[in-house]
Amino acid sequence: MSTTLVTGGTLVNATGRSRADVLIDGEQIAAILPPGSQLLGTDLRHGVDRVIDATGRYVIPGGIDAHTHMELPFGGTNASDTFETGTRAAAWGGTTTIIDFAVQRTGERVQDGLAAWHDKAAGRCAIDYAFHQIVGGVDDEALSAMRGLVDEGVTSFKLFMAYPGVFHSDDAQILRAMQVAGETGLLTMMHAENGPVIDVLAQQLVEAGSTSPYFHGVARAWQAEEEATHRAIMLANLTGTPLYVVHVSAKQAVAQLAAARDGGQNVFGETCPQYLYLSLEEQLAATSEEWGDFEGAKWVCSTPLRARAEGHQDAMWQALRTNDLQMVSTDHCPFCMKDQKELGRGDFRAIPNGIGSVEHRVDLLYQGVVTGEITLERWVELISVTPARMFGLYGRKGVIAPGADADVVIYDPQGHTTIGAATHHMAMDHSAWEGFEVDGHVDTVISRGTVIVDGGAYLGRAGHGRYVPRGLTQYLV
Repeated sequence: MSTTLVTGGTLVNATGRSRADVLIDGEQIAAILPPGSQLLGTDLRHGVDRVIDATGRYVIPGGIDAHTHMELPFGGTNASDTFETGTRAAAWGGTTTIIDFAVQRTGERVQDGLAAWHDKAAGRCAIDYAFHQIVGGVDDEALSAMRGLVDEGVTSFKLFMAYPGVFHSDDAQILRAMQVAGETGLLTMMHAENGPVIDVLAQQLVEAGSTSPYFHGVARAWQAEEEATHRAIMLANLTGTPLYVVHVSAKQAVAQLAAARDGGQNVFGETCPQYLYLSLEEQLAATSEEWGDFEGAKWVCSTPLRARAEGHQDAMWQALRTNDLQMVSTDHCPFCMKDQKELGRGDFRAIPNGIGSVEHRVDLLYQGVVTGEITLERWVELISVTPARMFGLYGRKGVIAPGADADVVIYDPQGHTTIGAATHHMAMDHSAWEGFEVDGHVDTVISRGTVIVDGGAYLGRAGHGRYVPRGLTQYLV
């Protein structure tokens, strides 16, 4: 068991910042010490195996991305990142734990879906990982199987109000699943868009000849997101169960969540980097020599990008400041343009939905600190502390404290990061963030006491990451 001392840095947690040294013993944090602490009258730096100088930099808990889709089958293809490539890219970006989604569809067994995702991930991950469970076929067998999820360390499940014929659950199915959640302590996660309405609008657009990627966002109108969000909140209210709404992009949906929280209901919301920075106008304007107006396909995701002129992006930042939204995950679901996104040439409905961002979340949120959108402490809260609390990992993850896993990131506020396809580590042939500049840089990443990224060098390996069973949520109104 080796020892490491991270010295000279500014330790940042959600509650504040201080100059402190971090002593790591094996895979855990052993102590938080005043700078220059001594052991038996001797400088502590002389009694450890490794000293990392963090002078002038922030020392923060490793990032937790609570919404990823590695190897997800979707739209006739699979997400281009495997658990090996995706977790390696996450590590480069300062994320030391992901929570991915095991999948069950109509006619399949929940247990088989979970087992399949364990098989995909085991021995391949560079960082630690956990699972949510997608329940895409809510029937008596699935409801029964859900009762065993907590024992497997899977304490949340996801339902879809979108994608009829693929994952869609109707109101009766949602009600029954939420009732099981109330009995077991499972947290209900919801993709809140009115899928049947969206399908009608999409068909009408295609029939009118409006087939380019831009019209994906037009069909998925904000009204469809607000209505579904309200409906999910009402069903959660009826069943007395907490609700977590994923990838919120419309300011009207945020208003529904805020009103419910103001009324004392345990409802929570997550947004994603794309809804903070990207817009429908930019998607409309995007063209390239290779792809023409199909260039906008790189930003096709669901929920969709929203119009900047309507103020959705500013509303997301405000909601993060006021805690009407509690988290920023990526919904990382990458597809290449070649042979994947291009399946939807001539019909936006066939474009695989997803953006790759697992490598960039920590940096993109830090840019919000630079521009004054959020505080340094709120940055740490959003990228690490709240995901750990929300999804039953806190104490082991999401905090730098004695006894916690030694997941530590050293972040240089004087560094600089340029994002683009030529430099990212995700298995994608393009970047949704091409040319973005960030006034900060991930310097060193430590996962359970092992340095896996250091000064521009990757030192990790497939199989270092372990499955982390989760407890019940520790985050309530």
